[in-house]
Amino acid sequence: MSRSKPHEIVERALELSTADGCVVIADEESTANLRWAGNALTTNGVTRGRTLTVIATVDGKEGTASGVVTRSAVTAEDLEPLVRAAEAAARGAAPAEDAQPLVTGVPSSPDFTDGPAETSSAVFADFAPALGEAFARARAGGRELYGFANHELVTSYVGTSTGLRLRHDQPGGTLELNAKSPDRQRSAWAGRATRDFKDVDPLALDADLAVRLGWAERRIELPAGRYETLLPPTAVADLLIYQMWSASARDAVEGRTVFSKPGGGTRLGERLSQLPLTLRSDPAEPGLESAPFVIAHSSGDDVSAFDNGLPVPPTDWIREGQLHRLFTTRHTAELTGLPQAPGFGNLILDAGGEKSLEEMVAATERGLLLTCLWYIREVDPATLLLTGLTRDGVYLVENGQVVGEVNNFRFNESPVDLLSRASEAGRTEKTLPREWSDWFTRAAMPALRIPDFNMSSVSKGV
Repeated sequence: MSRSKPHEIVERALELSTADGCVVIADEESTANLRWAGNALTTNGVTRGRTLTVIATVDGKEGTASGVVTRSAVTAEDLEPLVRAAEAAARGAAPAEDAQPLVTGVPSSPDFTDGPAETSSAVFADFAPALGEAFARARAGGRELYGFANHELVTSYVGTSTGLRLRHDQPGGTLELNAKSPDRQRSAWAGRATRDFKDVDPLALDADLAVRLGWAERRIELPAGRYETLLPPTAVADLLIYQMWSASARDAVEGRTVFSKPGGGTRLGERLSQLPLTLRSDPAEPGLESAPFVIAHSSGDDVSAFDNGLPVPPTDWIREGQLHRLFTTRHTAELTGLPQAPGFGNLILDAGGEKSLEEMVAATERGLLLTCLWYIREVDPATLLLTGLTRDGVYLVENGQVVGEVNNFRFNESPVDLLSRASEAGRTEKTLPREWSDWFTRAAMPALRIPDFNMSSVSKGV
């Protein structure tokens, strides 16, 4: 089976199925990575993997039940037992609340029968020599570089008993780079998301980190409090991704989220920001392309296995400052009476701003400039109050100039509330959300100016 093409595995599993309905998803994954510490490469490697998911549906008098089984490294001998296990799980399950007819009528992918796309160490052909130059320059400048580069390519094949034959290639890469002073008392971070590492310049990142380490040579202690704060794109992405994870239409209708209207209903149509902010997703967004159809390995609060293959259209979640959509499956759309809006594979915040972060700093009389956020946790779902920490550099700006590094803080803020208080948005640019980079990397955000960001306590973190 290891030499079988993924589409052949999908077809064979569908042939073996005796259930009323069947969905088969084959995911072919390859990764390449580099790691470094102290201005020297430490490890590199390439991996390959295959995962097969079988979703069986069984009709009964009280409704349709489903069973899901996922296994890796499936051999020819394992395939039929895998299908039978999914069928047994379906026959032993209660009717699925989200049961819908399996999707039909979606044109087949023309490359469905082609072999999977694969990455290799060649993806770093231009990046690795430039990284070596960055090591040399950092060494000469008295700083040490730590970090990693990871590239992943996942090809997903989706076949159903209703005739769907779909395929999607999803490349994704992340670079995280830390610069530290030799005594480890100063640290600065930069991160990038990329599809192919052709648009990542480690020398430029090192130059920026060198400037930040220079700012940190002067240390200023500040107390907790509310400060005018410039949130860079990475921090905005981390906050708004969490906001979207909390944007289920069903939960809002049932009164469980920040998007629930007091007294019943949702806040759809309500103005969330005085700025003309549009938060949107689009599978065809250049440089942030994502699956144009639903790929659901199981059902959950915000995804339904019955929706596999359902087209994912471009969606405005917030349009010109107003809440426009909450995400739904077909089931929850019927349940709530709201439009279908499948989950999101990328997230873009358009604000119409033209200023770079540097220009926003130059226009700041007194305030804080953050590098990134981490350890973000939810405190109150009703308001979406989040807490977390700043990390790797908080800088004091006075009269348009960075005058030194201040201590880290714990913050308490709701991203929904922040949008209502934001007084300026910069230029939208691709960014890597640091906190959520293991789960979500395709984002483009502007920097935001918050007049009164709540730094609730001082943190001793670096």
